[in-house]
Amino acid sequence: MSRQHLTAAAPGVEAAVVAMAAAHAQVASAAELSIGIRTEGTTRADVRAALADGTLTKTIGPRGTVHLLPTRDLGLWLGALDSLPVSNGLPAAARLSDEQQDQVIAAIGAALDDGADLTADELDDRVVAATGAWAADPVVPAFGGWWPRWRQAIARAASAGALAYGAGRGPKATYARPPAFTLPDDPAADLLREYLHSYGPATHREFAQWLAAPLGWAASVFERAEIEAVHVEGGERWVNHGDTGFADAPATGIRLLPYFDPYAVGSHPRALLFPGHAAERALGRGQAGVFPVLLVDGAVGGVWHQKRSGKRIAVTVEPLRALRAAQVRELEERVERIGEILEGAASLTVGEVSVGPHA
Repeated sequence: MSRQHLTAAAPGVEAAVVAMAAAHAQVASAAELSIGIRTEGTTRADVRAALADGTLTKTIGPRGTVHLLPTRDLGLWLGALDSLPVSNGLPAAARLSDEQQDQVIAAIGAALDDGADLTADELDDRVVAATGAWAADPVVPAFGGWWPRWRQAIARAASAGALAYGAGRGPKATYARPPAFTLPDDPAADLLREYLHSYGPATHREFAQWLAAPLGWAASVFERAEIEAVHVEGGERWVNHGDTGFADAPATGIRLLPYFDPYAVGSHPRALLFPGHAAERALGRGQAGVFPVLLVDGAVGGVWHQKRSGKRIAVTVEPLRALRAAQVRELEERVERIGEILEGAASLTVGEVSVGPHA
C-alpha cells in the first residue's frame, strides 16, 4: 500500500501513475479515481490536463486493455508489449498474415502522421486504400456485427508506436500518433523491475497474469533480470535485487478503490487480498476488478457502487463485516474525497450493493 501511495499521497498525477505501473482506463472515471485517491487535492480535471499536455499517454496497455501510461516510460512499456508473442483467437482464414499486419501498421502510422486525430471509421478508408481490399473484409466479430480485417492489428499497432488514443470526438474514440519515445536495451526486464517495485514480492506466473503474457515469456524475463528470492507465507517469491526492506507493520484504515484499480488487480497472493467471503463477493469468476472494493486494513472487506445524477453522486458501500464507529467516520471522509475527485457532491449509504459486476 505504501508503494502504491495508498498510505501517503503521491506528489502529483504522474507520480501516482508511475507508482501503479499504469492506470486502468477502460472506464475513464475509474482511472481518475485511481489517481485521485493516491494524491492530495487532485481532481479529474488534473488527470485530463496531464493527458492534454502529454504527461500521460492513453493507449492499449497490459492485458490488451486501455491504460494511462506515464509518457516518460512509453519506450519501456511499448517495447515490452511489442516483445510479447502474438496471440490471435480468430479462425485462420480471418487472421492477418505477418506481411499484412506490417502493411496495416505502416498504413495506420502514415494516416496519423499529419497530426490529426482519426476515428476507427475514418481509418477504415485510409488503411484499405493503402493496403488492399482484403483489409476491409468483415471478419472480426464486434458487438453483434463485424469489423474489417485490419482492425485486429490495432493493439499491435499501439505497441509498435503507430497509434495511441486521441482526445476523442464526442462519444467516439479517436486515434493519434503517440509522443516520441526511445526504446531501452531490454524493455521487458525494465518493466519487470517496475512491476516488482509496485507489486512484489511476486512470481513469474503473477507477472504473466498481470500482462496477459505467456508463462514461458515471463519466466525468461525473470531469468535475465537482476532479482532475488524471498519467502512469503512459506513460498518463494521475487523482488528486485536489494529491495528487501518492508514495513514493520501492515497498513491500516479504510480505502475505496474503483473498478480495476491496480492494487486490487495486481496484488498477490490473492487469497490474502480477498480473504474468505471477499473472494465470493468481490471477484467475478476469479477475476479481480469487476467490482469496486472497500479495503479494510489493506484487504478487501466489501464492495461499493456509485450512481451519478448531475453533480450528485450516490455512493453505496456494502461492508462484509460491521464497521466500527471510527471506521464509518473514515469511510465518510473517503466518500467525500470521491466527490472532490469527480467534481461532484457525494453522499454515503451503507447497505447492500444490488448491481452486478461491471455495472
